[in-house]
Amino acid sequence: MVTPFLPDGGVDYDGAARLATYLVDERRHDGLVVNGTTGESPTTSDDEKQQLLRAVIDAVGDRAVIVAGAGTNHTEHTLKLAREAEAAGAHALLVVTPYYNKPPQEGLIRHFTAVADATGLPAMLYDIPGRAGVPIENATLVRLAEHPRIIAVKDAKGDLFGASRVMAETDLVWYSGDDNLNLPWLSVGAAGFVSVIGHVVGAELHEMIDAHRAGDNARALEIHRRLLPVVAAIMTRTQGAIAVKAALNLLGLPGGGPLRAPLVEAPPEFAARLREDLTIGGVKVPEVVIPEVSR
Repeated sequence: MVTPFLPDGGVDYDGAARLATYLVDERRHDGLVVNGTTGESPTTSDDEKQQLLRAVIDAVGDRAVIVAGAGTNHTEHTLKLAREAEAAGAHALLVVTPYYNKPPQEGLIRHFTAVADATGLPAMLYDIPGRAGVPIENATLVRLAEHPRIIAVKDAKGDLFGASRVMAETDLVWYSGDDNLNLPWLSVGAAGFVSVIGHVVGAELHEMIDAHRAGDNARALEIHRRLLPVVAAIMTRTQGAIAVKAALNLLGLPGGGPLRAPLVEAPPEFAARLREDLTIGGVKVPEVVIPEVSR
């Protein structure tokens, strides 16, 4: 989930509560990740993260799983965030691979194990080598799966064959972390999606999962193909938080406001193309009403 900001740059906690309510009650989200990368977690303070968590939990925590992003590239800081998330009432943790410092696999095992030991919350590992600079290797995932609180993987690595082998050898639950591959991940055993495009097509993604589970692969494929313009618009033309905030702005939903530097708002030409792609993908975008001017 994006983090809404006020015009003065502060976190819009009321807007976050409204957006969370919309996503759960109207777009069929079973859970929300708060303080993830799409939530601009690199530029929010620890105090803001905890207040944001509490706002979302108060709004929808009784009917959705609230997963707190707690990962950093500093193990001690990650442990602090994990404990604070548990104290705030989060139901689970999302822990990204430590980024930029490129630890070896043994370092990843020690890092993730320390986080899992720090709280009583279940943990989802976030494997995204394109940003972290290092993958969580399949053998490492098999070892980490032995921990009783490491239960899931958000995969943005895209190795369907390797992940299939890990799923066959462990009880890890897999989630697509790349909206480009949502349907292919379902086909090899993933349980669902940790999605960016779900901000605007969450109900459609839920319908895709329902169709696939019911054995209606033709229906799942039809939804996948219909959403291709939405995926292209939000996931391939600019940074994800920038794109999805532009989409929320077009739809008149909370969260479509400012971003924190170094991220910047989408330019007008991007918003115009985005409107077209969302419409092609079946998203109802309100018309822009230009007020009449008396002369």
